[in-house]
Amino acid sequence: MTDIATIMQTSAVIPVLVIDDAATAKPLAEALVAGGLRVLEVTLRTPAAMEAIAEMKQVPGAIVGAGTVVNDAQAREVIDAGVEFIVSPGLTERVARPIIDAGVAFLPGTATAGDIMRGLDLGLTHFKFFPAETSGGLKALKALAAPFYQCRFCPTGGITEASAPDWLAFKPVLCVGGSWVTPTGASMAEVEAKARAANALRG
Repeated sequence: MTDIATIMQTSAVIPVLVIDDAATAKPLAEALVAGGLRVLEVTLRTPAAMEAIAEMKQVPGAIVGAGTVVNDAQAREVIDAGVEFIVSPGLTERVARPIIDAGVAFLPGTATAGDIMRGLDLGLTHFKFFPAETSGGLKALKALAAPFYQCRFCPTGGITEASAPDWLAFKPVLCVGGSWVTPTGASMAEVEAKARAANALRG
């Protein structure tokens, strides 16, 4: 198992993937990995998500995780499926406990000081800041990060190719989550090009 800190530092951008057709999953993963984005978050928002995870896990170099995990049943399902990391939009002990006990890398969503303190109580120090833009943007994260100096973040939600460099320039931010890398209707060549550009944003 790879720890969450290493996963977050692997790529500047973690693509947030909503897969409607599992047949597209493997080619999509191949294009993203070829472009330098190895960490892939498949959200559990569609019926095809679990099959898509299985397809993407076949791609050499891909680090495949599950996102939008909102209850303990989903957590156990994706753990059994062999995901390498799990992302949730929020943080509850009921969701966190089976993930922590299984030793799977976990990136829970936080938006407030209370959220972060709950995570620290569980032994966690790496968090998703979500929804990033509507929770006050970079200014809010800078204010939150000050008292929680030991924590590191992956802002997600409203991040764009244009705004990502500002987020990534803030030291506690190890990576950002974004969906702009895989726009609807894009060819695999276009996805690979966008992935390459996204991976270069860390500078």
